[in-house]
Amino acid sequence: MNIKDFENKFKNFDGSIYFNYSLKKLNWFNIGGSTKIYFKPNTLQDLIEFLKLCKDEKNFFVIGAGSNVLFKDDIFEGIVIKLSKNFSRISLLNENTIIAGSGVLDKSLSEFAAENSLGGFEFLSCIPGTIGGGIRMNSGCFGREFKDILISVQAISRSGEILTIPAKNIIFDYRSCNLPKDLTFLSASFKGNKKKKEQIEEEVKNLKIKKEKAQPIRIKTGGSTFKNPIKQSDKKVWEIIKNSIPSDIQFGDAVISDKHANFFINKSNASYKDMKKLIDFVRETVKNKTGINLDLEIILVE
Repeated sequence: MNIKDFENKFKNFDGSIYFNYSLKKLNWFNIGGSTKIYFKPNTLQDLIEFLKLCKDEKNFFVIGAGSNVLFKDDIFEGIVIKLSKNFSRISLLNENTIIAGSGVLDKSLSEFAAENSLGGFEFLSCIPGTIGGGIRMNSGCFGREFKDILISVQAISRSGEILTIPAKNIIFDYRSCNLPKDLTFLSASFKGNKKKKEQIEEEVKNLKIKKEKAQPIRIKTGGSTFKNPIKQSDKKVWEIIKNSIPSDIQFGDAVISDKHANFFINKSNASYKDMKKLIDFVRETVKNKTGINLDLEIILVE
């Protein structure tokens, strides 16, 4: 379907639709060209109608906070969707269960849990991103992952069918799950345990201190570039990179953080090509020196 068709179909919709929208605004790297179509549904009905309309589109990407995404510099010949407003609500189902929209920030879920004296969510305070992305990636840190707190996820298929999937039916692995890529997550329910608010806040404070000591903050980065090669080495990936790659390696404005070797940084005006060259160089050099194959944790949208 061409852009004119979309304009005619969606002029009476409550959601917002943009054409040739800059992707730099949508990701932490601040890298990327533009997307042919960018859609922000305000309601579930908007999303259902939109998905039905573009069900034959092959290039389709749902974005959260954009904290682990790298877009190409060219035009993305497809559709980017961002869930907001009605997809960013949090509520208590009962004293131990929280329901959160997929657009809720991980840290917001952690804060909500603390306000309601629910423990188990502390680690989320240190994860950039949204609930939807966290489930898709089984995000985690400090020994905890999304799978540890998830009860169920509500999703919608490309045909507009709404599904509720219990966590027990999902196979989680390190930074991945087996849910189909064509599912768009709408919301999820999470389990916690009653805990004193002061104790939760103290634990969150300590976790944030650990994070700030080890990782760069307030910079143009996508967070952890590669997954830890847990089946190939006992070492963390940052150790492997640090021991294999010259610290001053640079491609354009794409550099490696001197604080955490698995964080790649857009120093100023890096392009996708710059960052991809750095990624490929590190991956190839590590392979040649150690025999370890590094898998990406960030998502390349091409």
